[in-house]
This record gives sequence, structure tokens and C-alpha cells, in this order.
Amino acid sequence: MHAFDVLGDPVRRRILELLSVGGHSSGEICAVIQEEFGISQPAVSQHLKVLRDNGFASVRAEGTRRLYAIDPGPLREVDTWLEQFRRFWSQPLDALATEVARGRREGRGTTGNPATRKA
Repeated sequence: MHAFDVLGDPVRRRILELLSVGGHSSGEICAVIQEEFGISQPAVSQHLKVLRDNGFASVRAEGTRRLYAIDPGPLREVDTWLEQFRRFWSQPLDALATEVARGRREGRGTTGNPATRKA
């Protein structure tokens, strides 16, 4: 399965979001996904299997629990592919950051009184 096929599913993307902040047990993942998407535990398990089988997640046993974590390899491949398109959003975001910084600089030194603010 191609990386974008794996990432194209909102449930799998949400699982990766959960894993991005640290490892979680399959039970923790299932609880969140069942609550948010209303799907069964076997359906969540199938999504976890797709992520494992395609290298996006790793799993290790800890006692009776299975702990999942992100495997960054496939995400690096996606990032490498996206590099050719990054120019379409990098410059506009850089320009936005400049404008935000300019606004903060201009905002320093003004009081809460709107009459003292620069127009």
C-alpha cells in the first residue's frame, strides 16, 4: 500500500496524531478512536494492523499490553516527496511570520487607549 493510501484514511491519521505525542496501548487507542469515530474495536485493530504492516507504527509487548509508537521512516519518505511542493507554502508562511513580527514590534509601547495606537 502506498503511503498516501495509508494516510488517506482519517482514522489512521488520527491514530498517528495520538502516537505523535508518545506511545499508547492498544486499549487507549481503541477507546479514543471508538469515542471519536464510533467504530468497533476490531475495526480499530485493523487500522492499527495497516499502520504496522506499512511501517508507520511499531508495537511491542509489555506484559499483557501492546504498546504502539510511531515509526518515522515512512513519514520521512512522505516529507521527502513533499519537498518539491514546499515552495508553494513556505514563502507565504515566511511572509506571514514577518508581518506578525512587525505587528508585535509596532504594538510594543502602545497603551490600551485606542487613540494612542498608530493607524
